[in-house]
Amino acid sequence: MFGYKRVAVACHERGLLFRDRNLVAILGPGLYRWFDPLGRITVELGDLRQPELRLAQAEILVLLAPKVCADALQRVEIGEHEVGLVHVDGHLQGLIPPAGRRVFWKEPRAVRIERLEIAGQLRIPEAVIHRLLRLDLGEARPFLQAREIPSRHLGLLFVDGRLTGTLEPGLHGFWAFHHSVRIEILDLRRQAMEVSGQEILTKDKVSLRLNLAAGFEIADPVKVSETLEDWKAELYRELQFGLRQAVGLRTLDQLLEDKDSLGQGIRDQVAARVAPYGLAVKEVGVKDVILPGEMKTILNQVVEAEKLAQANLIKRREETAATRSLLNTARLMEQNPLLLRLKELESLEKVTERIDRLTVFGGLEGVLADLIRIGGRSDDRPSRPSRPLPDPDS
Repeated sequence: MFGYKRVAVACHERGLLFRDRNLVAILGPGLYRWFDPLGRITVELGDLRQPELRLAQAEILVLLAPKVCADALQRVEIGEHEVGLVHVDGHLQGLIPPAGRRVFWKEPRAVRIERLEIAGQLRIPEAVIHRLLRLDLGEARPFLQAREIPSRHLGLLFVDGRLTGTLEPGLHGFWAFHHSVRIEILDLRRQAMEVSGQEILTKDKVSLRLNLAAGFEIADPVKVSETLEDWKAELYRELQFGLRQAVGLRTLDQLLEDKDSLGQGIRDQVAARVAPYGLAVKEVGVKDVILPGEMKTILNQVVEAEKLAQANLIKRREETAATRSLLNTARLMEQNPLLLRLKELESLEKVTERIDRLTVFGGLEGVLADLIRIGGRSDDRPSRPSRPLPDPDS
């Protein structure tokens, strides 16, 4: 109907009735109707499912209309050096920062504010930090610094830019409302670093490209943080300098013959230089020595010549041994006629294996006498008339 205003308030809501923009009542569930031809009445609905009344003017309404709000709303103010933990029905639901103010409904949910003093106390109790991390803290989230320190790691706590202590493995939380809090985590396990593609000249002016690998540990985390801005970059530079100095003092042949001593020398030098910074170099090794193309060709030719010379030497040794063996055999035959006769028969057997038919003149003894002549001697026995051997097919 013209001039009437109708408002329905649900059971989970409350209506804030304003007349001429002033709070005059808080309406419970129900249907309301007013004759308001001039539009002087407005109603804002508040949801009781949210324990906090989220209106921009909620705080000032409670202050200016205390009698109207006394039964439905409560105002909470937190001190400058306090933090308020909001418990709803016994469960932690939110956080109120220092000097914060909030307005909560008194019903139907029970709201309790737990106040924590943070003056001179930055650390958050462990039982509280676990619950806070599960909440949506909204605008207070940046003021909560929490880090989990893994096993075999160490945390360094910086407050207002100054190192104030170390943190053992575990979950740690700190308030950062009035101070700048930062947590730096250092890995105390054995770590590896590689220095790759270093172009260096040897003592004999040969250009090489080397790859270096090093293993190290952080021996003193506090000293590392206090003395070095970027300790990884510093260690990398020291490994570079150590590699260049060690290679520059050796020739190419010395490098190729003993790479282990090169790595040991670099380790000793670098370890002594970084020890005052809290770093401990455990091992250093040269992974690759890469030669330029023309140098590879020359080295291949040198290796090929060395192997060929070794092969020729072995061949000469074997020929000498074979000749010596033949000489020993000849001496035995000269001293033993029976052995010479057996050698003749063996030679004849080898000859007959290669031919199909053999014609003998002068008998078997004549064959042997004419076939093998040793020492220029011939057989003085009279020759027998030649006769063909019998044909095996006849």
